[in-house]
Amino acid sequence: MDITRRTFAGAAATAAALTGLPAAAQFRKKPLIIAHRGASGERPESTLMAFRLAIAEGADFIEPDLVLTKDGHFVVRHENEISQTTDVALRPEFAARLTTRQIQGQAVSGWFTEDFTLEELKTIRCRERLPKLRPESVKFNGQESIPTYQEVLDLAKSESARLKRPIGTYPEMKHASYFAGIGLPMEGRLADILKQNGLDSPTAPVFIQCFDVLPLKTIMTMCKAPRIQLVSPDGGPTDVTLRYKDMVSASGMKAIAAYANGVGPDWSMVIPTVDGGLGPATALVSDAHAAGLAVHPWTVRAENAFLPPKLRNGANPADFGDVNAVYKALYGAGVDGLFSDFPGLAVKARG
Repeated sequence: MDITRRTFAGAAATAAALTGLPAAAQFRKKPLIIAHRGASGERPESTLMAFRLAIAEGADFIEPDLVLTKDGHFVVRHENEISQTTDVALRPEFAARLTTRQIQGQAVSGWFTEDFTLEELKTIRCRERLPKLRPESVKFNGQESIPTYQEVLDLAKSESARLKRPIGTYPEMKHASYFAGIGLPMEGRLADILKQNGLDSPTAPVFIQCFDVLPLKTIMTMCKAPRIQLVSPDGGPTDVTLRYKDMVSASGMKAIAAYANGVGPDWSMVIPTVDGGLGPATALVSDAHAAGLAVHPWTVRAENAFLPPKLRNGANPADFGDVNAVYKALYGAGVDGLFSDFPGLAVKARG
């Protein structure tokens, strides 16, 4: 075992202080800052430069969305369709791979990671997904390739050793049921890579997240890392007949607690918009805590385009509004962590 791995293993051994799971008595007084796809408000999302900046800004966890390549490698992309976040559409050698797929019940056209080997994907370059909202990030287009999950884990390990503080990863299994349906199940692969990296522990600095239910129940039998059930204001999981709004009822939280350590709601499910501003907190946090679940809302963004009307600063969607009010309201509601595209702002607001 090299010195980086020894240091990271030591951090993992003491990571009960970082994860605070699963005991309800260990809910965090100082919420975790989870860098959503890295510092994705300032660099092209899901790149190593975005993750490095997030760590430099003080993030406790960096969050990679995981999809699979044709040859079974985990790569980090928001979606398996990559034309919005890379220059693949400009690559003539891959023009013939433009296609349409049914992804979770929706027809999606583009280029898909499962049609590329890892070696091929490494020739493609990343770019900003929201160029009109984040023009400063556009300056970094083309500088990096798509990272693998192992590369993100290696970054977390080396930065944990350098900074002498545990930095966790928060992988999301994206479209897990879809990938299982094309012969690329995620759960065993993810369990294996976590074990290979010394992260098969309830106190490891890692959270496994998914919007579906069955992948979390399956991976629970394969490794001991903490799990988070993601929920949205509308709809429900694609693999079970449930609605998210019922899952976060007091009784629904008890059912989640049978296979997960926490719940990840849209932040508006904790602090709703009322009359164009921030309303009082809902019962979601207290109901989750009563069931022994941590609460990690997603995703706080600073731009006017993502804020309630009364928190906006002017009419330009790209300008920053009063995002600090959102952070403060969520911290005041007792959340155990939160996702942000601007981890530095979240750290500053946390104090």
